[in-house]
Amino acid sequence: MSDGIMSKAATMEIPISSNGDTGSLPEDDSLEQDLQQVMVSGPNLNETSIVSGGYGGTAEGIIPTGTIKGSGLHQPHPSPAVGGEEVVRGIAVEKFDIVKKWGINTYKCTKQLISERFGRGSRTVDLELETQIELLRETKRKYECVLQLARAFTNHFYSLVQTQHALGDAFADLSQKSPELQEEFGYNAETQKLLCKNGETLLGAVNFFVSSINTLVNKTMEDTLMTVKQYETARLEYDAYRTDLEELSMGPRDASTLCRLDAAQSQFQSHKDKYEKLRADVAIKLKFLEENKIKVMHKQLLLFHNAISAYFAGNQQQLEQTLKQFNIKLKTPGAEKPSWLEEQ
Repeated sequence: MSDGIMSKAATMEIPISSNGDTGSLPEDDSLEQDLQQVMVSGPNLNETSIVSGGYGGTAEGIIPTGTIKGSGLHQPHPSPAVGGEEVVRGIAVEKFDIVKKWGINTYKCTKQLISERFGRGSRTVDLELETQIELLRETKRKYECVLQLARAFTNHFYSLVQTQHALGDAFADLSQKSPELQEEFGYNAETQKLLCKNGETLLGAVNFFVSSINTLVNKTMEDTLMTVKQYETARLEYDAYRTDLEELSMGPRDASTLCRLDAAQSQFQSHKDKYEKLRADVAIKLKFLEENKIKVMHKQLLLFHNAISAYFAGNQQQLEQTLKQFNIKLKTPGAEKPSWLEEQ
């Protein structure tokens, strides 16, 4: 086997053993989902473009059908009917080749996936990178939980503030209509009015916290995980074509096999390059994501702590100062919608 086949950079091939009890394998439940993922990226056979490549491919290989020329197009004076037939025939051939390539690629990847799951093959593993990826997925799940709870807090506290507002109005009305209890109703109305104002200020801070965590989880982390999915697809393709090349290398070396071996070596190298590029992309994105996460969370946790502490300590000045510190501005009175009400 050539040195190019065995070079794994920071990776290694780990055989997956099985004692025949495939029902006990922890990953079996996700096999159907993975197979569906393999089949998802079918060939694009629309009439305006032809996409070369297949499973896990991008749009880099788009060829306008207008550039496809049959031999009839080179005739000095082709008839419209003959020229049209040649174009249609050329398009049909190209689309057939696309389907054929996609089918072969899908078959190889499906075979590799099943082989890995049932312990009859090996997969390339970058232990450090895959540990970081799993940590990111776990972190995202935990942050989603925090986001859900923070939104629940916002909704519940919003209801409390609305109740305080209504209660303050009721006290103020009774203060005017109950001379004997005017003072008592009056200062209760003022208290509820102040609590309502401070509550709206707190909700402004909490909503800023929710919005920032939402961006971190559903945009920044999700963007990195999309690149991770592309990397995992490239890894499966890489191992599928590596296995194919290894099987051919162990076979007879006649003229036909040597031709297939050259083609397999070329395909293997192409998928290896794609895999290594995406592995590097994932490593870089994970690094920048971690730095961004620390920066964002340091600010947001400080904001959340200071705002909550100030509100429940009854320190209106500190609460307002917290919003100024983090450049959070509330809408002016009379606005159609409170500034702290997150767009759902």
